[in-house]
Amino acid sequence: MPRRLLTQNSDLRKQGIYNWSIPAWAGILPDGRRYNTCPSAGACAPLCYARQGHYRFPNVRARHEANLMMLLDDLPGWESAMTAELQHRRYQDRWVRCHDAGDFFAITPEKPLEYTKAWMRIMRAAPGVRFYAYTKSVSLFREAVEPDPPPNFRWVYSLGGREDHLVDTATERHVDVFPDEESLTEAGYTSRAKEGCLVSVLGPQRIGISANRISHLRRKQGDKRFSELQAAQDECRRSRNNRRAHPRCTQPHPDTARTSRCTSPAKHTASTKPGQPSPPPPDAAA
Repeated sequence: MPRRLLTQNSDLRKQGIYNWSIPAWAGILPDGRRYNTCPSAGACAPLCYARQGHYRFPNVRARHEANLMMLLDDLPGWESAMTAELQHRRYQDRWVRCHDAGDFFAITPEKPLEYTKAWMRIMRAAPGVRFYAYTKSVSLFREAVEPDPPPNFRWVYSLGGREDHLVDTATERHVDVFPDEESLTEAGYTSRAKEGCLVSVLGPQRIGISANRISHLRRKQGDKRFSELQAAQDECRRSRNNRRAHPRCTQPHPDTARTSRCTSPAKHTASTKPGQPSPPPPDAAA
């Protein structure tokens, strides 16, 4: 276990924010174990910033994998160490982002809420520290967090995942990723780039993030925002039995981390109006 569990990346350091990170989405650990730390990832997965750039540096990747192995091998030990670390005065009146990469996930299928509940206990044991998170694990939060959240915890639902249909964008705080600043302003969203990371949990209800500057990701995203790409993916999944019209519509597989493709993008457009929650796909509970 490292001397400190919490770190600061270059962007969050400027705002005095500490963070805890694990590998994003799906992969294989050095010991051969497969993982999926973003179980609700959808259209966002092949466009994820936390799977690009410095996140792929060997030392950064090794640290994130070591963090994940701590959770998998000794969750009570990790919880105890995190609770103790947060008592230090350096963290008082500061913000901690729960996942700079990764999301709330099930440590084991038998105890799907175990990791999330550990975080809730950590937060209650550190009332002088403020915590926040972006998450696509909507159903998990509905069960484990929303009924009785710690008073020092704020969160925002991040669109672009398989549980977008559970978010009521007319009433719930959420964030969407747009092709550029102009498109998010036109849609009536507040820019995180102009206001800083904490605006997502402290500011207006609708926050927009412009796509990062990685050229191949911009080409993949095109002129759609994440919620629109996910709505098209959901529509594709609803039509998956029609193999002739949709011969290659698939969802990303958590073990192989393959991106989804559809050879008929023009046929798969969002069926909901902007600002309205998407209807659930038939296999949303799968």
